[in-house]
Amino acid sequence: MTSSLFAASLEAHLELFALLRTLAPQVEDAARHMGDALSGGGKILVAGNGGSAADAQHFAAELVGRFQRNRCALPCIALTTDTSNLTAIGNDFGFREVFSRQVEALGRHGDVFVGISTSGHSENIVSAVREARGQGMFSLALLGRDGGVLASLADMAVVVPHQVTARIQEAHIFLLHHWADCLERTCTS
Repeated sequence: MTSSLFAASLEAHLELFALLRTLAPQVEDAARHMGDALSGGGKILVAGNGGSAADAQHFAAELVGRFQRNRCALPCIALTTDTSNLTAIGNDFGFREVFSRQVEALGRHGDVFVGISTSGHSENIVSAVREARGQGMFSLALLGRDGGVLASLADMAVVVPHQVTARIQEAHIFLLHHWADCLERTCTS
C-alpha cells in the first residue's frame, strides 16, 4: 500500500507540474509587477492561513534573507508572524480583519499585496485584497482549485488547477521559489 500510495502521489504531482507550463504568462507577469514595485521603492506584503501562512513566511524569508545568493535585502513582510497584532486584531475586530488592518497600517500606493489561498475563498485574504486595492496597491492572489472569489477580486490571479490541497501547496512553493529567484536577480546592490 505504501509504495502504491507514493506512486499515486508522485504521479499526481508530476501531472500537475506539467500543467504549470500553461501558467507561465501569469507567473512571469506577476514577477514583473513585484519587481517593478521593489524597484520603485515599494515592498511586498504577503499573507495566508495554515500551510499558506507558512508559505508566506517562507517567501518573506527568501526575499529579506537570501534565496540562492548574497545580495541586497528585499523588503517583504509576512503578515502572519506578529502574534500580538494577530490576536489583538482578531479579538477586537474579528479574524476576517487580521490581515486587512495590517495592510491598512503598513501598505502604501506602489506596494504589492500577495494573498495565498488554496480555496480562493479565505475571508481574511478577501478583506486584505479589498484593503490593498483601496490603498492603491497591486493585489496578487496565489490560488488553487477554480480560484474562488479571489480570482476575480484581485488585480491578478495565478490559479493552480487542482483540487487537492497538498498538490496545490506543492505548486505554490515552487512558484514562490521562482518569484524569489526572479526578484533576487533584479537586486543590484
